[in-house]
Amino acid sequence: MNVSWFPKNITSMNWRELEFLILNNLLYIVELLILARVTYSLLIYFLRRMLVQRKGKILLEERKANTLFSLLRSMSFYLLTFLVALQILKHLFNIGSGSIVASAGVLGVALGFGSQSLVKDMISGFFILFENQFSVGDYVKIGEFIGTVEETGVRTTHLRAWGGELHIIPNGSITAVTNYSRGKMLANVEIQIPYEEDLERAMDVIRAVCEEVTVEFGEKIVEAPTVQGITQFGERNVVLRVIAFTKPDEQWGLERELRRRIHSAFLKEGIQTPRFQSVIITDPTRYTANEPDTSSSTKV
Repeated sequence: MNVSWFPKNITSMNWRELEFLILNNLLYIVELLILARVTYSLLIYFLRRMLVQRKGKILLEERKANTLFSLLRSMSFYLLTFLVALQILKHLFNIGSGSIVASAGVLGVALGFGSQSLVKDMISGFFILFENQFSVGDYVKIGEFIGTVEETGVRTTHLRAWGGELHIIPNGSITAVTNYSRGKMLANVEIQIPYEEDLERAMDVIRAVCEEVTVEFGEKIVEAPTVQGITQFGERNVVLRVIAFTKPDEQWGLERELRRRIHSAFLKEGIQTPRFQSVIITDPTRYTANEPDTSSSTKV
């Protein structure tokens, strides 16, 4: 290997010349890294412009555009890193591109078994994109992890959990995906009504609430909320079910709004909700069989 920048006879050079040679090559490497950084920034800028809204025309749906951008950004980083390393080797050691590629081929065969997972991750990343399994911003379940997709790269997918945890999942390990952000989503609300209450009156109040919610949140609703009727007979109450279909990621907000409004409407109309009795005895010897139990507390 011919090290082009290093003197063949180091004794023939003084330390000042050697110092200059080293600094000159370090300066070249720094300039190359700065150029690569600027190139990467410009590439990301133009990729972003290509994949977002331009002149009032949407080129790609937002989530698909974000996913494609994330993948292309990851690919660009790895490609530029390889090219910079190649150029540094050529400059320092005077190695031709053909020799480097040939050496890389031999090294690749030697490390083939060790890099199988890397290749698997990269291939899986492309299939995730082209099969449109999920996009950046989708709420998904991957294996045991549930969260919002923040980034899909060549090798890994970043999933942000509800509690803020960031799960970094190798693409090759993704075997099954549950996507909660595709198609219409079910909003399901169950309401318990005591047996002593007028069931028909309670259902009329719920229907009125459903109509109000449909008017106010119509842009988020695909199919309006409806009262399905009795779904269960409990020990002290019956269970009514209200269902609706919403746009992706809107089902939980609609469920919360229905519960809040139904509760308020019941209070306004004087309709009781179940009240569960619990007995708390601090001293078992205090009460006799003939004495009333006055230590019970009521929980709503």
